Amino acid sequence: MTQSNNLTREPINSAKLGKRMLFGAAIAFVVISAFLISAPAGDPAWGKFWMLRPLVITPCAGACGGAFFYAMDYLSYRGGWIKTLAIVVGVFGYMVALWLGTVLGLAGTFWH
Repeated sequence: MTQSNNLTREPINSAKLGKRMLFGAAIAFVVISAFLISAPAGDPAWGKFWMLRPLVITPCAGACGGAFFYAMDYLSYRGGWIKTLAIVVGVFGYMVALWLGTVLGLAGTFWH
């Protein structure tokens, strides 16, 4: 008796992954920039460059959220309600990553 391995793995489309990560980072950068422009001065202990930490950490988290959305894209090829579920889970995962990146970036600099 021969065993057959029917598990197939689709290759990672690095161009599509890069676009999703870049788009996720761009959205995160715009969101944190809009927040920081309207914000008053932060903790004086951080000096005049206190905005650098949130401007670096939040887009990195947005890029991770974009990668998660790309990972959920594999489920959307099945169609039907699974496609809808994959999109909803992907958007929710991106929002969680953006929220966590914003909190990590602003903790200690703007929030005490």
